[in-house]
Amino acid sequence: MNQLFFALAAARTTYALLGGFLLLASPAALAQTGTASPTRKWGSWTIGTVVLPGGPKGWGGYFELQGRSNSVAREFFYNEIKGGISYDVTDNFTVLLGTGRYSTADYRDLSQGYKALEARVWQQFTFTQPISRIKLEHRFRVEQRWTRFRNDIVPTNQARYRGRQRYRLSAVLPLNKPTMQPGTAFLSVYNEVFFDPRGPYFERNRAYAGAGVQLSRGVTVQAAWLNQVDWQPARAQPGTGLFIARSRQFKNNLVLSVVYRIARAKAEDKTPDPTPFQPD
Repeated sequence: MNQLFFALAAARTTYALLGGFLLLASPAALAQTGTASPTRKWGSWTIGTVVLPGGPKGWGGYFELQGRSNSVAREFFYNEIKGGISYDVTDNFTVLLGTGRYSTADYRDLSQGYKALEARVWQQFTFTQPISRIKLEHRFRVEQRWTRFRNDIVPTNQARYRGRQRYRLSAVLPLNKPTMQPGTAFLSVYNEVFFDPRGPYFERNRAYAGAGVQLSRGVTVQAAWLNQVDWQPARAQPGTGLFIARSRQFKNNLVLSVVYRIARAKAEDKTPDPTPFQPD
């Protein structure tokens, strides 16, 4: 009975934290102005990740492929190839150095190649925090981004640098078992905010809610809803003398992800199964 009471209390605390975080990230709370995108069509994200957990000396890493489409499983326009090297400083604190290639195209004419091609490097700091059966993750990421545009896109064939900072609060709750292990069904939620020091300072917000199953020690699958909101800065329209007000665009997406965790030495079999936080 006491375990049930503490689990319910922890769940209420977690959802209160995430709910408050979502409220603070909302455009109303931040006094943002603008109009929503008229597009209401759902998109989809497909993510495949291979994770090498930290070994006896703490070193690990991951590799990920990701594709996105403007409609569910149709009108593909975006892909990512990325990976990183991680180091477990303590049991609940991990640092990571990552890099990736990000390509955006026009889904109406993929034969034209990319519209924008981005190279990215980032430094990441992750803290995990257990609260009864729930596990929280605080993730901080600092990004350096270089984007090159196609010849017919303005600015023409130029590489542009922009930095960005991100913070994500995640929570995972196992449902049918007290801890994560093979056969465990779970709920997963997170909210992530993106900051651009050059403006718009509050650039993007992602809200995620999903469910998954740990099929084995090595394989976890998830399906989720993800809402992404992007804010565009106010700007002058070249050659017209018109001023375009600050605006926002949002889109709902179906996310399907598979994570494969590489097994290390047999001695590690006694360690707890990892919490399935979304690697993206």
